[in-house]
Amino acid sequence: MQLGFVSAILPDSSLEDVLKLASRLGYQCVEVMCWPRGKAERRYAGVTHIDVTGFDAGAARHVHELMGSTGVRISALGYYPNPLTPDAGERQVYVDHLHAVIDAARLLGLETVNTFIGRDPRRSVEDNWPLFLDIWPPMVRYAGERGVRIAIENCPMLFTGDEWPGGKNLATSPAIWRRMFEAIPDANFGLNYDPSHLIWQQMDEVAPIAEFADRLFHVHAKDAWIDRRKLNDTGILATPLSYHRPKLPGLGDVRWGAFFSALTEAGYDGPVCVEVEDRAFEGGQESVVRALRQVAGFLRQFMG
Repeated sequence: MQLGFVSAILPDSSLEDVLKLASRLGYQCVEVMCWPRGKAERRYAGVTHIDVTGFDAGAARHVHELMGSTGVRISALGYYPNPLTPDAGERQVYVDHLHAVIDAARLLGLETVNTFIGRDPRRSVEDNWPLFLDIWPPMVRYAGERGVRIAIENCPMLFTGDEWPGGKNLATSPAIWRRMFEAIPDANFGLNYDPSHLIWQQMDEVAPIAEFADRLFHVHAKDAWIDRRKLNDTGILATPLSYHRPKLPGLGDVRWGAFFSALTEAGYDGPVCVEVEDRAFEGGQESVVRALRQVAGFLRQFMG
């Protein structure tokens, strides 16, 4: 396995500076954010370390030069919109940009693009399913024709009343993953697996790894801490941030020893990228560096 981090936590740094920092801290790879340039619609969105608009062979050569000079590779390109949003015009913008990210991955010789399925949060899984079947089979096919895998993160994208009650991403549970892969059995369609999202849903974060071993394309390392006092006060029907907090690995409830044991049993040997979303470590660049250094020390006891 290769230890990496997600570049979203360094929104004001250039790609060169991100890769140099990764090298200095002993990270082997980085998941690079590829949002369109412009105003972010939410936290950790809108970060552009590779601008895929008009991306060409010359731009790809420059990125390869940066990887070569720093010794840090790109684990995947990341873009996490809502491709099933009910607004058709907005939806097309997201689909078109995902195509551009896939094209950039092909030019860079990268295997993987990480993203979300999306969802209309006001509608049930059943009512979202026809649009899933309209949008995603052609998207997966488009990627496959270019030698690129699509890895879906399992974040429900449910934070406030705006995403209530269903969240903005269908791919939240093993039952839904199973149905997704039955509908789209293509070998280039898989998961960007984040155990923290299972924790706050009161689910086993380790058990699904064995069943979905052949669909594990990428892994996020993030923890979640359940505040049992608040959960007992508000219940699971409250918005999730009412009773849990994203944390650095080792500071929450994920069973990291069992998690990495399951990954090795499943034969996973890909990237494990730290996602820094712990508010206690967002006091600027110095805090981010401290977080990345701390997490690297913690995770290496499991990764070697």
